[in-house]
Amino acid sequence: MTVAYIGLGSNMGDRESNLARAVRLLSQSFPVPAASSVYLTEPEGYKDQPDYLNSVVCVDTEAAAADLLKELNGIEMQMGRRRSFAGAPRVIDLDLLLFDGAIINQPGLEVPHPRLHSRAFVLVPMAEIAPDVVHPVLHKTMKELLAGLAPGYRVEKWEHNKVERSG
Repeated sequence: MTVAYIGLGSNMGDRESNLARAVRLLSQSFPVPAASSVYLTEPEGYKDQPDYLNSVVCVDTEAAAADLLKELNGIEMQMGRRRSFAGAPRVIDLDLLLFDGAIINQPGLEVPHPRLHSRAFVLVPMAEIAPDVVHPVLHKTMKELLAGLAPGYRVEKWEHNKVERSG
């Protein structure tokens, strides 16, 4: 059994329901032993769009990384994701962040996620559910990577229209 971590994000429609639906769809194919809180975050890159809700889940899988990625892409399509341009608003975004300790560089599949270590919207929920998991390339834990981020990022815990600021 392989442990994989998946980042979820939504900034279109009912963002909270979109995340919940994505987790339900994931759980139809894989056990989901851990899920982070939901966080309100500002968009990176293309800024002229609504804020995101983000979270991270852990799944147990016997699938190969490429097959897990196909499943994630299928869920995105099922939920209405349309890829228009890099950084565009989205109903749902599912990113394969880590796949046990694997390092994978294939066309269309890079694990660990190439920007995992620099994104507060990923590291805050990762550090919540897997603080001691080690990045297989950088050899630092999630909590160490989070502690190394420059201050000033905006990641706020989301609790049904109530937020609690981090960073």
